[in-house]
Amino acid sequence: MPEHQKPVIHRLPWAKTDQRGASRRRGGPDWNPLPAHLFDTAAVALELWDRYLAPPSRNRLANAFGGGDEDLARSVIAFYTALHDLGKASPAFLNQFGRGRHSTPRLRRARQIWERAAREGGLPLPDEWAGTWWARHEHVTAAALPQLTGCDCTPTDCQNRAHRQLHAVAYSLAAHHGHFPDADTVSKAHAATPAAWTPVHQAIVQAVAATTNVDLAQLIDIVQPLQPSALIAFTGLVVLCDWVASDETRFTYRKTTENDATWWKKSQTEANAAVTDLRLNRWQTTDATWEDLWPGTHPRPFQADAIRIMPTTGPALVIVESDTGSGKTRLALWCAHHLAVRNGYQGLYMAMPTRAATNQAAAEIEAFMNRAVHSDAANLAIVHGTAAATQTVHRLIDAARPAPTEDTTDSGIEDLLGFVTGTLDTSEHPDHSPAHEQPAGRAVLDPWYLRRCLGLIATFGIGTIDQLVLATQKSRHWHLRMLGLMGKTVIIDEAHAYELYQQDLLTAAVEWLADAGASIVVLSATLPASVRQALTTAWNTGLGVTLHDTGETGPITVIDSTGRLRRTGPPADQAPQLHTTISLESDPGPKELAAQLLRQAADGGCTAVIRTRVTSAVTLYEQARAQAAQHGWHDHEIILLHGQLMPRHRQPIEEHLTHLLGPGTETNRHQQLPNPHRPQRLLVIATQVIEQSLDLDFDHMVADLSPIDLLIQRRGRVHRHTVNDPKRPAWCSQPGMRILYIPDPTAPGLPLVEPPAHDKPGNPDAFVYAPYTLAATFRELHTRRTPDGLVRISTPRDSSPLIETVYGPRQDAADAWQPLLHRTWTQWQKDLGEEKAEANARAVHPYTARRRTPVGHRALASGAAHGNGDDGGLAGIRAVSRLGDPSITAICLYQQPNGNLTYDPTGALTTDLTDHTRASSTTGTAAYRQQQRDLLLNTLAIPATWFRGTRPLPPPEAWPTLDEPALKHAYVILLAPDGTCTSGPIGRIVYIPSAGLTKQ
Repeated sequence: MPEHQKPVIHRLPWAKTDQRGASRRRGGPDWNPLPAHLFDTAAVALELWDRYLAPPSRNRLANAFGGGDEDLARSVIAFYTALHDLGKASPAFLNQFGRGRHSTPRLRRARQIWERAAREGGLPLPDEWAGTWWARHEHVTAAALPQLTGCDCTPTDCQNRAHRQLHAVAYSLAAHHGHFPDADTVSKAHAATPAAWTPVHQAIVQAVAATTNVDLAQLIDIVQPLQPSALIAFTGLVVLCDWVASDETRFTYRKTTENDATWWKKSQTEANAAVTDLRLNRWQTTDATWEDLWPGTHPRPFQADAIRIMPTTGPALVIVESDTGSGKTRLALWCAHHLAVRNGYQGLYMAMPTRAATNQAAAEIEAFMNRAVHSDAANLAIVHGTAAATQTVHRLIDAARPAPTEDTTDSGIEDLLGFVTGTLDTSEHPDHSPAHEQPAGRAVLDPWYLRRCLGLIATFGIGTIDQLVLATQKSRHWHLRMLGLMGKTVIIDEAHAYELYQQDLLTAAVEWLADAGASIVVLSATLPASVRQALTTAWNTGLGVTLHDTGETGPITVIDSTGRLRRTGPPADQAPQLHTTISLESDPGPKELAAQLLRQAADGGCTAVIRTRVTSAVTLYEQARAQAAQHGWHDHEIILLHGQLMPRHRQPIEEHLTHLLGPGTETNRHQQLPNPHRPQRLLVIATQVIEQSLDLDFDHMVADLSPIDLLIQRRGRVHRHTVNDPKRPAWCSQPGMRILYIPDPTAPGLPLVEPPAHDKPGNPDAFVYAPYTLAATFRELHTRRTPDGLVRISTPRDSSPLIETVYGPRQDAADAWQPLLHRTWTQWQKDLGEEKAEANARAVHPYTARRRTPVGHRALASGAAHGNGDDGGLAGIRAVSRLGDPSITAICLYQQPNGNLTYDPTGALTTDLTDHTRASSTTGTAAYRQQQRDLLLNTLAIPATWFRGTRPLPPPEAWPTLDEPALKHAYVILLAPDGTCTSGPIGRIVYIPSAGLTKQ
């Protein structure tokens, strides 16, 4: 090739090859030149800077990448973001063209064409590929980039402190595949890249600098990402830009006959369209009154108090402590709107304790968006492992799509790939619920946000607390999770419900969010003082300010960006009180308890029984069903609900309970009318799943002895809807609870709270709750008994004293209680210490505890051992959102006598196990979505304890596998129509739709 016809060397490396055929179908080339993808990524970065990033994020990035100049930082961010794939210009990466599992004859021919042109153009490809040293391209980026942007040190040993931030940025770019590398990895990548590639890298850097209008000589002076949140926001932004720009349905491959300017123009056009299509925008809203957001309503006194002391500028930490049903959620949403208007936030994320609670609360967010969003639509992501199975998600996806046409060919089926099969705890809206009475409104969802980590990127999100906890650990792409939270108001609901391990990780998250300029609203009916103090300290640590307490009192705490702490709201003894009568009774056993319950409510009354363990709930349910007829009850008046029911069976139960015991339609609530579907009597036997997930109103409650904060929480389901008070039966006209305990046969007067041992009886509930909290709760309630033997409490007046008695300093006792309290306290402190150690070992904090030194990029190094957050990794190292052995998820299918597989025991619902992933039609998309939903509805979580101890189940790796594409990555259990297991743990488990899963 004549010298004047040779392409410029920076255009010769390739970035992507047409493995799925998307470019070929458009008539495009078989590979995309590397600079074209870099330009695409830079163009996305510019769009997201303008449309997505919140002002606090832009401010921190401006200080880190532009010396405080936002316009300059915008260009520098685009420049660096583009160079994330600089390392693809290396022999190890380029050798992958047309090889491996995606190899096809077409791509092998294309490689020959590319390689010939590359060699003729002067690209220093090796003469023999077989001797190529391996190095991942992102690590080559980290090794090569600092020297190309002003550093004169070696890649792994920079002695010039002024240059170290150039290395921090390069390491951040290397993290775009999930993990920050360590120095040894980068050193090996440097050794694997011959010096002959330096001119190629220089040419690429210069081309990107020219395109983004960056002066390379300035970088060494202006690039100073010292603030931890700026470095992590940048890292997450690079990942986001790369993922958007890598979407071959939105970005086309470039032809080598076009020049850089033409490529850049196309990049800008396609980036604008992609960001618009994905609705990657900040929350569009303006000032609004309470009445604007919730027409026909006015803030309650405690809500008005909180509104009065909210800061008019800057971020805030808001802690709201108020009884269940008092209106905390609406106050939190008002705060999120207020803070978005004041700070330009990108959106909000609401963290819930369970998936079921998430699915139910999504309806309130959706309704809120109809008034609070001023754009035509915004994404509302449901963020948990089985969101794709919920009807709400499918409805939001449909709302986002244009009406299908006959010639629709681009279904976006790839958007739905990669779901993690897990347990579905869902409470969807039945047809009679408000969600089905209203149009979709402004809430929509692009399937793109169902991918791992991306749900937090959506403008609005609601999901489990796990997402927030994982954002502070070195799981793969943790920085992308953090980016999604940094520009929002983060609402943490049911803050009292989290174990110490989670609470410690939450404090790390608060530090990061405070450093980033985000806001946080914490909601709890009951919050120990130690937790409140930890959150307050974390907020001030993140801000780097000293707390200034104004000395006010009240259950609502607001701390602004200067550390000024204000409190408001009615004192606990002056607020409206919920009075409850509690009786402490020994557990009579399932047979007698069932008889008592059926007799007590024979003439009316809706009773809830909350049992700590599934086996206890199932046994009581079976006894109640067995005695129902003799007490004049019908089977449909006795309902069982727990977590070991398939979602296919559990979901209708939750919907039915909401239909019967919920607040009714929006019209009923607005006019304060009772739910017309409420039955005269009902007996609901459940586990803890009922206490947080469903908005239900019971006339009376029976519960196993549990820690005091959970008992207070459960009390919120008794006489919850005052509109029903006039029709409650006389025996339960006043709120009441029966707390059942097991007497200790060896210590009269004391409850049995410790686990069973080989030489003494025990209470299996102690495997669920700390024995000390059970003992301390019982003792405190016992000491409060009045002469009639009953305990009377009033909340919120008594909430804090009760909680502090259990969770504060150890209770002192000189009587028979002393040995029990000492023994269980000692064990509890040991367990808490282990939880704290686990959290400390995993948590990433923005600053060191002693000197508040910013965390450096070297300390952020991680790898495959840290896992994905959802799975993977090594025990003791991997990021986890909850302690304890993870359950094993399995898909349960029924095998009929003729061999057919079905979703139900009757054989009416035939399974669809077709491979729909390559479908290209709207019909194919619908079929795939329905298939995934059906499989998730038949998924169960098998307790890890069933795989050890006496008579353990065989490990799932030993179960037979089914040769079906839809099941290739799942553990599968086959059941006979009668529920016995015929494949997998054969004969060891039984599943009955009315009772759930049991081990034999």
